[in-house]
Amino acid sequence: MTPPTPDGAGADRSGAVLSRLQLMVTRKLDGLLQGDYAGLLPGPGSEAGESREYRPGDDVRRMDWPVTARTTMPHVRRTVADRELETWLAVDLSASLDFGTGRWLKRDVVVAAAAALAHLTVRGGNRIGAVVGTGAPAAAPAGRWRGPAPPTGPGTLVRLPARAGRKEAQGLLRAIAGAEIRPGRSDLGALVDMLNRPPRRRGVAVVISDFLAPPQQWGRPIRKLRVRHDVLAIEVVDPRELELPDVGVLPVVDPETGELHEVQTADPRLRRRYADAAGAQRAAIATELRSAGAAHLRLRTDRDWLLDMVRFVAAQRHARTRGTTR
Repeated sequence: MTPPTPDGAGADRSGAVLSRLQLMVTRKLDGLLQGDYAGLLPGPGSEAGESREYRPGDDVRRMDWPVTARTTMPHVRRTVADRELETWLAVDLSASLDFGTGRWLKRDVVVAAAAALAHLTVRGGNRIGAVVGTGAPAAAPAGRWRGPAPPTGPGTLVRLPARAGRKEAQGLLRAIAGAEIRPGRSDLGALVDMLNRPPRRRGVAVVISDFLAPPQQWGRPIRKLRVRHDVLAIEVVDPRELELPDVGVLPVVDPETGELHEVQTADPRLRRRYADAAGAQRAAIATELRSAGAAHLRLRTDRDWLLDMVRFVAAQRHARTRGTTR
């Protein structure tokens, strides 16, 4: 299947957005990975390194028994990450991503996160690829409908092969930015499973989504992915998904089904129930990702997403120097 490509005004907008993102990312992220080679996530690597004393939280499978016996103090063997890293992105572009009430649309944050990841990983012969899901058309709802009826047929899952070099990475980002968002929700579990097939050498797998699909759908595929790869889950959130403002009657259209609802936001009990339900939903997402062993980064449309990514990478590197990976 050929990757989606933008055309006309969409191509101009995508090119301008990516140019600005590249400048922002270069200014803030350069320098984070100076010195010894390190990937975005602190993976265990495959080459043996030096030993050091055991600290609480270290993986006991990395115990260096000869040094422990010689010194009578528990030691662990440090390892050096592979010199060539392969990174795969699972990019969820369901219709719910075409929404935002902050400084950005959720879709813009998804593309921005992909651009930052490409900048962090594409160096020294590293390769980056992606699988993109652009929505699974749903049947027309029984309620009122805004806009044309959604098309029928399976959702679109596109694989963009992993290649090395900044030019190839820019082409991958243009394909992601130019992908057409379709009505409906893509199958996030099937999207993640595309990273499990065919089996690949150990690397980094990044899942970028709002994770609004039920955790039962994507939890197991992420656990399977974590067996072989370091997994980072980037959750994109808009503030209106967490709480409702008091603005009276608010017409709301579900971007995935087209169904129209009118919500009376002046009711404090409704706003409280909404906030409680949203908090429970986000807690369930965090719990599922934590139980799957994935690193979890939450980006919001009303905050500086790049600063949040910088802090996350810095925290991961600091955790590595302390001997822990989470």
